[in-house]
Order: sequence, then C-alpha cells, then structure tokens
Amino acid sequence: MTLADFPPWFLRAFALCFGLLWGSFLNVVIHRVPRELSVVRPGSRCPACGTPIRAYDNIPVLSYLLLRGRARCCGAPVSPRYPLVEAVGGVLSLAIVELIILRLPWSTPILHALATYTADLALALGLVAATFIDLEHMYIPDGITIGGAVLGVATASLRSMGFTDALLGAAVGFAVVWLPFVVIYPRIRGGRVGMGLGDAKLLMLAGAWFGWGGALFVLGAGAVQGSIVAIALLLLRGSIEEPEAVRLEREQIRAELAGMSPEERAAAEKELAQDPLAEEPGEGFGQARIAFGPFLALATLECLLVGRDILEAYFSWIDAG
Repeated sequence: MTLADFPPWFLRAFALCFGLLWGSFLNVVIHRVPRELSVVRPGSRCPACGTPIRAYDNIPVLSYLLLRGRARCCGAPVSPRYPLVEAVGGVLSLAIVELIILRLPWSTPILHALATYTADLALALGLVAATFIDLEHMYIPDGITIGGAVLGVATASLRSMGFTDALLGAAVGFAVVWLPFVVIYPRIRGGRVGMGLGDAKLLMLAGAWFGWGGALFVLGAGAVQGSIVAIALLLLRGSIEEPEAVRLEREQIRAELAGMSPEERAAAEKELAQDPLAEEPGEGFGQARIAFGPFLALATLECLLVGRDILEAYFSWIDAG
C-alpha cells in the first residue's frame, strides 16, 4: 500500500482526532512528571478533589466546553490550559500531515509515511510538554530532551540525514549552550551558570533532528523570539515575574538548608551553585528570569514544519541575486 491509497481528507481527519487524543494525554504528562508521579496510574482524576474522571467527561476540548470549564464532580474550575494543550496537539498533528506527509510522493509506501508521521508527532508533542513544564517549573525533563535526541538520531534516515550528521548536530547543539553559558559564564560571574543544562539538552535534541545548521537556527530564532516577548512583557507589565512554583521550591530548599549541619549545608550549597534558580532573580532587563525552553521549542517546531520552505526561499533568493 502507498500513500495514494488513502484520500487526503481521511489523513487530515485521522491526524486531527489522533492529535487531540494525545493532547489530552499531554496534560497528564505536564501535571505529573514535575511531581514525579506515574503518567500511567492512576487514571485521569480531578486535580481538585481526586475523583476519577469518566470517559464522557474526558473528551478533548468538547468536554471542557460542555462543562463550561468546571469539573462535574466538585464544580472546581478547570484550567484553560487543558483544552489549549489538547487543541495544540490536534493542530500540530494536522500540520504535520498537511506540511510534511501530503508533500511526500504519492508512491511513498504507507509504512514509511506512517513512520515519518509518528516520529514527527512524537517530537512535536514532546516539545509541547517541555514548553508547559518549563513555563511552570523552569526545568525540562531529561526524558523529553535526551529521549527526543535519541529518537532523532534513530530516525535520521526518514529525513534523508546520515547517522553521523545527526550525532554531529546533537554534539554541536549541546556545546553551543554548554560551553559559553555553563563552563565560561560561571568563571566570569562568580560561579552561577548563565543557562540551565535543560536548554543545552533541548538544543542537542534540535541538532539530532536537523543537524548542526538546524541547531544554530533554533538557537538564533529562539533568542530573537524570546527577546521580543521579554521586551513586550517589560513594557506591558514593568517586570518579568518568575513562576510561583519556582519561588515555592526555593523557599522549601532554604527551609531544608536551615535544618542541616554546617558540613551538609556547605555540600548542598556547592551543588546549588550549579542551579541558576537557586537565588532570587535580580531587577532590570539583564537580570530578568524567563524560561528560554519554550522559545527553543517553538523554533524547533518552526524548523520541523516550515524549515524546508525557509531553505527553499533562501536558496531561490540567492539564485535570483
């Protein structure tokens, strides 16, 4: 069977429904992974009262609208993040089919097209999860970054990349953040790193998928988009506040340090010196603390969905010049 055996409307409808379902699962990942809870057991429960959510109340987007944003069990308000993540899952799945799968030759074996779609959707969903976790907790789980990098290397042939190119891209992606911000920056600024290792690992993921050139594109595009958002927030709000979850965690760490012996406290403080979130953020644009992972994730998605179009437009412009 080839891609030509399936009408485009069927592929689009399947992609939208499938993406919505996985978007619903992403909400479980976003809520439980930072809390070190299983994403498999127990089943979906109300975050407010813990009551199991019935299947008909767990239909992506639709259930939220029918229940008017409240839990049926206790009436507690449901965060709009839930339908947003579900909708994003559906839209990204549809975009992958529209911009990648339907551009493959119609003679492409369906198994090859399915493998491409599955790998690209896994990347997109992982980036969405990383975005929302980083926005709330300012860290990115290794399962997403390292796991995504391994998947990128393993599926390099689906993107007409060589295994060596994927490994080189991953190495360059990691090094361009790790070397200046984790190794050099602390020596200049007295021991504090400039960026977390999570960002370096996320850029390693981008390099594994799109090569060293893709990693540099993601870093540059992420920096530009992040700067625009940071300036806009400063102009509109006057400041950039870090997430509440980060502040509460820092207060908990301080309480634990107070109960330690001098030797234990010294060892813990030495380890915390490697964590850029361990101290209060400063004031002003240069000291503002904003999660950079979401902008790297956005740039990686842009590279996945429209990177080919950007390259084609660039080379057309070069040829015309």
